[in-house]
Amino acid sequence: MYTRKRTTALSAAGMSAALLLTACGGGDQDLTGPAEGEGGGDAQEVNIALIAWEEAIATTAMWQVILEEKGYDVTVTDVDVAPMYQGAANGDVDLFLDTWLPVTHADYWEDYGDQLEDLGAWYDNARLTITVPSYVEDVDSIADLEGRADDFGGRIVGIDPGAGLTRVTKEEAMPGYGLDGDYELIESSTAAMLAELDSAIAEEEPIVVTLWRPHPAYAKHDLKDLEDPEGLMGDAETIHAVGRSGFTEDYPDLAGWLETWEMTDDELASLEALTLDEYEDPQEGARVWLQDNTDFLERTLGEDAEGLEF
Repeated sequence: MYTRKRTTALSAAGMSAALLLTACGGGDQDLTGPAEGEGGGDAQEVNIALIAWEEAIATTAMWQVILEEKGYDVTVTDVDVAPMYQGAANGDVDLFLDTWLPVTHADYWEDYGDQLEDLGAWYDNARLTITVPSYVEDVDSIADLEGRADDFGGRIVGIDPGAGLTRVTKEEAMPGYGLDGDYELIESSTAAMLAELDSAIAEEEPIVVTLWRPHPAYAKHDLKDLEDPEGLMGDAETIHAVGRSGFTEDYPDLAGWLETWEMTDDELASLEALTLDEYEDPQEGARVWLQDNTDFLERTLGEDAEGLEF
């Protein structure tokens, strides 16, 4: 039977020591060493670190559901980026599913990568985008926005001021494509940007937004990422699963599944839509997605997918 595990919230200031203490707070989770299953197979207790990014929430919920159906005792620890890497390097958490390489997490990987295990890339199209609804005609490239500011009210609807996407759009793409004189980048929040996108599409009005892949908006709407011929938004990155040192030795089966794991744009977008938008409980959404994607389970787990029911 499925039992939802406790999720622990941490701030960056807590760093690794707080991560260890808080994750163990209930007294029911001993992180001093793995508990091996019967027969000397995988350790049965696993602590997955979660940073609250869309793809991380969705995939962590998916793996939590899979692993608990396989008999693992899963704890999900909600944590910021910096303490996650330090905690994994120190062995305080076992696994993290959302390392972006080679750019986004480059500094953390340089600091801690030699103390971690790269378990493989599961998604290869992580990218920052400038995007319009597919019904917007004659705009296929960021360069095509030049001279069209009146069509979009002179606005590019962005997200948080401190986001890397905001910086790249403002400092690289807009001046590089000659847009900074005619367009204003509206800095607000992801929620505000998505609300404007929803409203514009409902009225079939032109709008241009900053977005990124993977994101559930691609499952919800028919969108068109504008080509970036100058490469000013950056190249596509890969998303990796990463384990603490000794992970493969302690979890040989799980490490094998993670190394096989890959997701397409459509698979990830539909998983995100169910876990983030359609169901209040991400695990419930993940169960529905897994019921509808038995081919994914068979591809990822092989014969170990037999008998799983969600």
